[in-house]
Amino acid sequence: MSHDVPASTFDEITAGVESWLPTVESEPGRSRSIDTMKQHMFERPPEGAPIGTFPDCVVSGDANPMGLDVQFFREGDEAVSRCVLGPAFEGAPNRAHGGVVAAVFDDLMGFVLTIHESPAYTAELTVRYKRPTPVGEEIEFRARLVDRNGRRLHIEAEAVDNTGTKIATAAGLFITIPRENFDSRDA
Repeated sequence: MSHDVPASTFDEITAGVESWLPTVESEPGRSRSIDTMKQHMFERPPEGAPIGTFPDCVVSGDANPMGLDVQFFREGDEAVSRCVLGPAFEGAPNRAHGGVVAAVFDDLMGFVLTIHESPAYTAELTVRYKRPTPVGEEIEFRARLVDRNGRRLHIEAEAVDNTGTKIATAAGLFITIPRENFDSRDA
């Protein structure tokens, strides 16, 4: 993403990858069931422990080749990530795309739900960009539950750069659902 490469090099890479496809496609498929996801969502992770995800998640899944590969941890009742967004996620030169930042906030807030053992779906997400989000530098994202009113959970988050300067904030509204309805499309 950060190098000028002639098209012929990409043609060679493509030919190599295509020659491997029969081997890859001969292996069994991975489960993408909601039950796989539930294994990671309904148990409060230990203090300091990584918070699990499902492998294909575009933000935090370690098996998604197009993913951000962001890892999240529990610190007290907060979900935290310290990550470096690479050039593949650039919007303006040397700046992360705002949609990528919003996606990290949404996943981060989802892990606050895991910490509180409250399955829910995002109802609203508001991101305020205070400064450009740098590419290639560590950013700390941190989120916490600030209010619970019936099924409505309000979560707030912020992102700071490696100097401690706040670069973005987010507020989310999540609606809890009964665990037994988690896999329903109508929940």
